[in-house]
Amino acid sequence: MIHSWQQMEQLTLKWGFLPFFHNTIEGFSIEELTPETLWFSKEHPGPWEWKGPVIREWRCAYGKFFAGKACFVSLEWLPDFANWRRYRYPMEAMGEGTKHVYDVLVEHESLLSKELKLASGYTLSRKRAQDGSAKDGPACDKIISQLEMATYVCIADFEYLISKGGKQYGWGVARYCTPEAMYGAGLLRCERSPEESRERIISHIHSLFPNTTHAQIEKLI
Repeated sequence: MIHSWQQMEQLTLKWGFLPFFHNTIEGFSIEELTPETLWFSKEHPGPWEWKGPVIREWRCAYGKFFAGKACFVSLEWLPDFANWRRYRYPMEAMGEGTKHVYDVLVEHESLLSKELKLASGYTLSRKRAQDGSAKDGPACDKIISQLEMATYVCIADFEYLISKGGKQYGWGVARYCTPEAMYGAGLLRCERSPEESRERIISHIHSLFPNTTHAQIEKLI
């Protein structure tokens, strides 16, 4: 079981991939491996608070990588993972709106979710601007999730509001960047073909969970 951010990081480094939530593979998630008492605990930090410290160690990438849900990927496996995902979801096939949001992020290197929405021409509410000049925020959320799934975007950190007493509060706000800006373009280079990377990932996950089927792993990656 996971009881600290250090253990969460070590398990990611050991397995290469660690989804945050329950998925098609039984036992392959932080949700299943963390005691319930640490979820939303007021006395002790838990998985929600551990994400930032793990990201800041610069050994694991984090984003909505698996089925549109959060997942850690070790830097050892990130080149193969990005190699397959970017082949599966090429930027030129994702539409002008998605490319625009990506280009805005590249230009600024990193942006908080609110900043990325505004800089890309979106509102922060669920309503469109009355003059039609801006699009609603949830549409941008969907675009960011698509970019994460394709490994063009990852989360660089979570930033919290600070009270007058100097304590952080509320939900952490995601700061987005590209893996290239976070870890360097050289790390993303992979000498294998996308299909070779895909088969390597499937074989690796199957070695961790021998009872899983090919279809279960395929659906996840």
